[in-house]
Order: sequence, then structure tokens, then C-alpha cells
Amino acid sequence: MTSANRTDEKLAELNQPSLWSGINAYRSDPLIVDLTAALPRGIREDLENMGRYVTSPEAQELARMANQGAPQLRTHGPRGERLDVVEFHPAWHALMRRSMSVGLHSSVWDPQADADAKDEAHKVRAARFYLTAQLESGHLCPLTMTSASVAALSASPAVQKDWAPKILSRKYDSSNKPAMQKSAVTIGMGMTEKQGGTDVRANRSAAEKVSEGIYRLSGHKWFMSAPMSDAFIMLAQTKEGMGCFLVPRLLEDGSANGLQFQRLKDKVGNRSNASSEVEFSDTFGFLLGGPDAGIRTILDMVTLTRLDCALASSGMMRASLAEAVHHTRGRSVFGKMLVNQPIMTRVLADMALDVAAATALSFRLADAFDKARGNAEQAAYARVMTPVAKYWCCKIAPALIYEAMECIGGNGYIEERPIARHYREAPVNAIWEGSGNVMALDVLRVLNRGKDLFETVFAGLARDLGPAGKKTIDVLRAAIALCEQDEGAARLLVEQLALAAGAAELYRLGAGRIADAFIETRLAGGWRSTYGMLDSRFDASYIVDLLYPPAA
Repeated sequence: MTSANRTDEKLAELNQPSLWSGINAYRSDPLIVDLTAALPRGIREDLENMGRYVTSPEAQELARMANQGAPQLRTHGPRGERLDVVEFHPAWHALMRRSMSVGLHSSVWDPQADADAKDEAHKVRAARFYLTAQLESGHLCPLTMTSASVAALSASPAVQKDWAPKILSRKYDSSNKPAMQKSAVTIGMGMTEKQGGTDVRANRSAAEKVSEGIYRLSGHKWFMSAPMSDAFIMLAQTKEGMGCFLVPRLLEDGSANGLQFQRLKDKVGNRSNASSEVEFSDTFGFLLGGPDAGIRTILDMVTLTRLDCALASSGMMRASLAEAVHHTRGRSVFGKMLVNQPIMTRVLADMALDVAAATALSFRLADAFDKARGNAEQAAYARVMTPVAKYWCCKIAPALIYEAMECIGGNGYIEERPIARHYREAPVNAIWEGSGNVMALDVLRVLNRGKDLFETVFAGLARDLGPAGKKTIDVLRAAIALCEQDEGAARLLVEQLALAAGAAELYRLGAGRIADAFIETRLAGGWRSTYGMLDSRFDASYIVDLLYPPAA
């Protein structure tokens, strides 16, 4: 008997369950298995390997060290020279190396990646991203921005031609060298300024034309994430209006490009990743798109990041609830296993419904991204549902992860467990790339410009909802009518639309009993402020065991 086995036996005597570790996060998740069942066998095997990796003790230790060893800013060297470099824990680099090797930063743009599933590139990447979020989400920030940046770069074919090969490379390179001298690059993003925040039209950073396609920038960014990226997508005011630029961190000769980091933000979570405040002058950037088309150009990038926010939130919720279910199956309370105590069973089942709907909705959105180019219905779904999915999946994550933490009890409220990392991380996805109100306003913007898109989406939802379809769509149309009279009601429409779409996707996937419980308690239910409100009509044990199968 190994020492680990002896330890497990001793802990069992003390009524202490084993840690949620070494359990395949892919194979133990029936919903993700079902969502990816039609993918080629090689990709499914890759996902199974990834599922095994993300819960392994070795990977979890990397995640722990990357978050405890926070990035450090070095503004100056020993001679007083400006350095402006951020040093990361080696565990961060290990996580980046692994995630870049599987193409989380590039696969949707790479014609050589997953060639046998090229029409499902977003869905394949979504599965990998979702699983990786269950391990550590901080390092996913630069990978999200790098992947999404290609959408903005496409507005300038000459710039894209130079930078795309470096972005597509999977050979992670953390060296502090000019981008074109590296094996691979990452791209960050700088939009937010003190005076504007989300209102990027209030940005004061200025851009002066130097030559065709090249501008000199000056100004300040209040939040610039992943400051050791090799370049940044930035907004700045030109004579014609707001422009979008690719700004290298270093010039071709290795000298600094005028970016001076003032400090790193001391964030609640997202600790493994650095976010900086930066000032810049005489900083050169490449114009992307027209000199007055910056917001339109960067929105293509922002849309892709919003999908990742929904996926990451869904992944963290899945990992947190899986940890809680595992714990309750291994702990005895008042003469029963905790998972079998009726009130606990209903809390777990209630949470499981939200996690299932969020996961299904996120993957449905990824599927729409894959099909949007040649299908009007899918294009409408992608446009309408991106802010909706981002709003709801990210908004429910902190409360759900907290509830899962409470299911574990005091042992859930310690930093040694993965759930603590997920809890601290969860709020950032709701804030980053558009807070809840911004998402609601984006939905209203679509409504004002193209109400027909909603009707297209509604037709698909009604079809998938089955008998519940007509009544649900009537409720959504009533919410639209209310929003047309009262902008302040936008969140009502967004949440109702998210719930309807999540239920519709569960029905489409064949999870009828899960969808029934979800739609009846969410869309048809009264006000709920906590979990555990399922009534006896729904078999809570069935829900938990179906979505979180006991280990064989």
C-alpha cells in the first residue's frame, strides 16, 4: 500500500473526502461528451487527454503556484534605466506553453489546425478552452486576446501578413525581444481610460499620422492587460475620429516603443495574470482599418472575447460544482452521506441546472460562430446572443461558485482548494469586455437597428423549445415591447432570453427532463435569490447523478 493510499484511508476515518483530483474532467461530464460526440475521434481523444491533465495534481500545482507567485513589475534597472518588464512565476510560463501548444491562441485561424473539423473550429476550441478554464483562467486572458486580435488585424492586410505567422505559431516564446525575432507572439489590449471606462468615445489618447498606415501615439491607458504581450490593440483619436492601432511593445532594434508601465493593478482575482496602468508618448502604431473606424474595427475582436468570457465562466462553474458534488459524496453527516440529505441534494441539483444551461448556451454560441458566414439564422443568433450569453453565464458564476463553496463548508473556504481560485476569478468575466449594463445596451442596440434578427432567433428557439415554445416567445416579445418604452427594462429581456435559449439548447440536445426542470423553475418560477428551491416534482438525485455521474 502506498503512502497516498494510507493517507486516504486515514482521512476517510476522519470523515474527510479525497480531493477532486485525478478525475477526468472531460469523461466525467456527460454534457460536454454529448456536445462533442460528432467531432472526429482524434479530437475527442485529445479532449480526453486534456480532461485528464487539468485535474492532475501536477497541473493543479502549477495553477496554485501561478496564482500565489503574483507577477512583479520592474520599471527600472540597476543604472536607473527604464526596463518596463513584468516577471512571472515559472508556473505561469508552463501553463502558457501548454495552452499555446494546443492552439488556444490561434486554432480558429489556422487552416492546418484540426483539418478534419475545419468547419467546427470555434466549437473544437471552445471545448479545449472550457476544459482549461477548469484548471486556471488567468493565463487564458492573453490567449483570448491573441486569438481575437486576428479579427482586428484583418482590417489591415499588410499588417496581418507580417503578424499572422507569429500568432499562428504554437512555440511559446517569453523572451524580451522584438516580435519578428521571436518564434511566437501574444497580443494584448488597451482600451480603457480613466475618464471614459466603457465609454471609449471619451478616450483622449491621441494619434498623429507619420506616414501611410503608421501613427505616433501618446496618452494613457487605465487598464492594459497582459503587459508582456508583444503588441497591443489600442484605440486613439486621429484627426478624422477614433482609430484602432496595433502597437508593438518593442521596436525592431529592440528599444522600447515609448510604453512606460506605471503600476500593476492589485486585483481581487485574476492574480496569475498582470494588468497594468501605462503611459506612452512617441509610441508608434500601425493603423488597422480607417482612421475613423476604430470602434467598428475593435468590436470584431471584442465579440470573440465575449464568447471566451462565457466559456470560461461555464468551465469554472462546472469545476466548482463537480468539486462540491465529489465532496458531498464522500462526507457523512447526521447518519447519511451528505449528498443524500434531501435539502443538500436539491441545492446541488438546482445549481446543476444552471451549469448545464450555461454550458449548452456557450457551446451553442460557438456553433453559431462556425456557421454564421453562410447561414442567416446562425448569423442572427451570433449577433443577438453573444451579449446575452456573456451577460448571463458570467453574471451567475460568482453566486453559484460561492454556493458550491458553502456545500463544502469551512474546508471550501481555504486557499488550498481550486474552488477558492475559481471564486476569486469569477467576477472578472462579468466586468471584462463589457459589464452587465453594457451587454444589455448592446442587445437594445441590435433591437433598434434590426428587430428582424430577434424574430429569426425566436423562430429557432420556438422550434427547439417544443410545446413550451409559443408561450415562451410571447413572453420574450412582451419584454421587447417593454424595452421599446423603457430602456431601464433591458436586463429583464436579456435574462429571459438567456433562460429561454439555454432551455432550448438543452431540449435540442435531448436532455428533456433537465430542460423541463430548468424552464419550469426559471422562466415559469417566482423570484429566487438562492439555490435549493426545486420542489418535489423534480427528481433532484436523478439530476445530480445524470450530470455528475458517481465515479465507477
